[in-house]
Amino acid sequence: MDFTGKQAAEVVDFGGEVDYSNTAWFQNPPPKQPPPQQSFGAPYVPLPGVIEHNEAFEFALSAAPNVLYARYKQYGQLGVLAWCSEFGELIDNLKELGFHGNMFVTTRTQALRTCEELLNLMKHSLDLKMQIIVMYLSSQVARLRRFLDGDKTWEDYPEPQFPDYKNMKYSAEYS
Repeated sequence: MDFTGKQAAEVVDFGGEVDYSNTAWFQNPPPKQPPPQQSFGAPYVPLPGVIEHNEAFEFALSAAPNVLYARYKQYGQLGVLAWCSEFGELIDNLKELGFHGNMFVTTRTQALRTCEELLNLMKHSLDLKMQIIVMYLSSQVARLRRFLDGDKTWEDYPEPQFPDYKNMKYSAEYS
């Protein structure tokens, strides 16, 4: 058997063209029907504790850049390092809230905005000489961003500024 298509002997020809000139196309459209109602079940009503947690997280996230700046002004670079540890705990608790399905969209939006503000603060207001602190704070922000929006790639992290040891000149007193 050959399955390459129809053969010429199998083609049926009915003759001339059909005249469609007196046909009225699309004159009687079907009546419009309202879209069917979709039942999604009961609307989500969060528990009061969930609402309070989200409000507390939103407040903490909105205050985070100011707290970081205050710690920097009070304790310098070591204050930033200590704050990074506290921020890590905030991230862990925020992730737990999200894993339980209780994170609100407003909380997520505030967290992403806080990440941007922290990076802007690092770039423009904090004079961090210890690159390990720059890298640690950047990694904390990246960790939060990966949790909130794992598919997106950000390019706004500060570049570490390591000294060029190959081109450094040593004075005779250190040799």
